[in-house]
Amino acid sequence: MTPKTRQNIAVVGSGIGGLASAIRLACKGHQVTVYEQAAIPGGKISQIEEQDFRFDTGPSLFTLPGLVDELFELAGENPREHFQYKKLPSSCKYFWDDGTIINAWQNTEKFADEVEIASGVEARHIRSFLDKSKRLYELTAEIFMFNSLHKFSNYTTPAFRRSMLYMHELDAFTTMHARNKRWFSHPKITQLFDRYATYNGSNPYQTPATLNIIAHLEHNIGAFFPEKGMYSIVQSLYELALKQGVIFHFNTPVEEIIIENKLAKALRINHEEVSYDTVVSNVDVWNLYKHLMPGQKPPKGTSGSQRSSSALIFYWGVNKTFPELEVHNILFSNAYRQEFEHLFGSHTISPDPTVYLFISSKTVEGDAPEGSENWYVMINVPENKGQDWDAMIPEARKHIIDRINRVLKTDIEKHILFERQADPRTIEKDTGSFGGSLYGNSSNNPFAAFMRHPNFKRKIRNMYFTGGSVHPGGGIPLCLASAKIVEAEI
Repeated sequence: MTPKTRQNIAVVGSGIGGLASAIRLACKGHQVTVYEQAAIPGGKISQIEEQDFRFDTGPSLFTLPGLVDELFELAGENPREHFQYKKLPSSCKYFWDDGTIINAWQNTEKFADEVEIASGVEARHIRSFLDKSKRLYELTAEIFMFNSLHKFSNYTTPAFRRSMLYMHELDAFTTMHARNKRWFSHPKITQLFDRYATYNGSNPYQTPATLNIIAHLEHNIGAFFPEKGMYSIVQSLYELALKQGVIFHFNTPVEEIIIENKLAKALRINHEEVSYDTVVSNVDVWNLYKHLMPGQKPPKGTSGSQRSSSALIFYWGVNKTFPELEVHNILFSNAYRQEFEHLFGSHTISPDPTVYLFISSKTVEGDAPEGSENWYVMINVPENKGQDWDAMIPEARKHIIDRINRVLKTDIEKHILFERQADPRTIEKDTGSFGGSLYGNSSNNPFAAFMRHPNFKRKIRNMYFTGGSVHPGGGIPLCLASAKIVEAEI
């Protein structure tokens, strides 16, 4: 790269999208400086260490690990010398109150056979559904995940023309639940696959069936796990960024992005202006426009979309082991539709919530003392709209405990050594996610993908956007994809 084209680039925020953008741009020869308001990198991906227990506190599922490997390869490094992960034997284990149990083995034939034994749904229906999910991914991934939807030239590519040719296969105007119900004709198996809508904080009764591509990522490609836990993704990428010359400033909130003459001229930090050639924002776009760019209007449609769900999480040090549980476990609600009506209708917590149990100590040595487990216990809850959380959370905790005790036939309270908690208020405070919403906008309509904030803004020629609140969406793979798009645009 010649000195003329080498840019001085600022990245605001060190979530996974910001880290990946910094690495990609540094590998291109740019000088990159990252500003982070927190004391450590990672954004929503963080950890708690207490009483010999370690908890990952953010995303817990690791799919498409090749997107992380690619960052090391861009830097000329062997990924395996810096970051290790393995494929899990089971992507998730599902429990219902009536005693039905289905283990989603990573071997799809074994999984399909297990579904048939547990529910009577023929194994061939599972195999054909996963084939359909793979087909959806092949038709949509290149244009929806790895390219901008807001750039006209991308609509003239062979990949886009191919997708349009097979538009009838994309299921964009059928809801996920309607498609799954017709496919399986069994409430439990429909519920199992409806769950994938929650992977980007959406409602399966509203989100388009195109999102069934998520099943392909988890079942056909596979669910993986880092050998040192989810936070090791951040730690390894942070070390890679440093090696590429990226400069980090922690405990350094950006006060304003100064826009003049359609250019991001500088950042205001500690009441002083610092000039840059290009700015990349890894900030939740709602908070970005509200606090850092108050004079700028968000793109039309971005601010009018329904927000994604948030979470109520309990971190429990448990002084017992439960061999019947896997790394990822779901204890399903008996009233699934009503659960989403609470989330997106009344913005309250269902009295019959689905409970997610994530236990990294099942696969990460040292995450819990011998004879103990580290339980990350989560339910989906609405974004913070000023609800009386202090009243709702204890009631929700009681319902969670009741479900765990029923399904596992235990008295879990007796085994909880200590407890930490996260809710929409603390998530908003700690991660800068507006309202504690985990994924920015939801995907609760057929046009949601097109309404997400673009990765660039035509009215600001040298500013770009990455992370879970912009295109293509939330979750580790999509945040990494957004960084790839930003690199291409710059």
